Amino acid sequence: MKYLIIIFSAFSLVACKKDKENVSNTASKDSLTIVQDSAKVDASGKILVETISFPKEIKECSCYFAKNKADFEAEKYIYADDAGKTAYMKLDGQRLAMNLISSSDMEADELLTKEIETDNYKISVKGKKIKNEEALLFQGTITIEKPDGSVVTLPIYGECGC
Repeated sequence: MKYLIIIFSAFSLVACKKDKENVSNTASKDSLTIVQDSAKVDASGKILVETISFPKEIKECSCYFAKNKADFEAEKYIYADDAGKTAYMKLDGQRLAMNLISSSDMEADELLTKEIETDNYKISVKGKKIKNEEALLFQGTITIEKPDGSVVTLPIYGECGC
């Protein structure tokens, strides 16, 4: 009788191990794959504005802005343009090169304005000249709108010059 209990216990133990192996093998062969979206969006549903390095495409005159003086000095730019044609930003996880619709003459005006419009964004840059040296320092705001009504306005600090 003793031997019968030992054999039955051993058989039960082996059977339980096999069931666990089958379950773990099934789990590792599951075909479900979760793919994370590559676009980064702010958790609050706002437009995500990320920093960029100074664009290699810009060769001469340019305007480039950061969120504040400290970020500007650390070269953490959120906006750059070639002083007339193309603006560069990283929005919602994508680096974009966008055509400027209008841009004020930074030499003649105390106020700086730039307008950009694409299928996905409408961007308005407004700044006031705070220093007039070789490079002109500006402080102001950048407003970014999406067709779905999302809007973000950030402070900017930076310079324009050749």
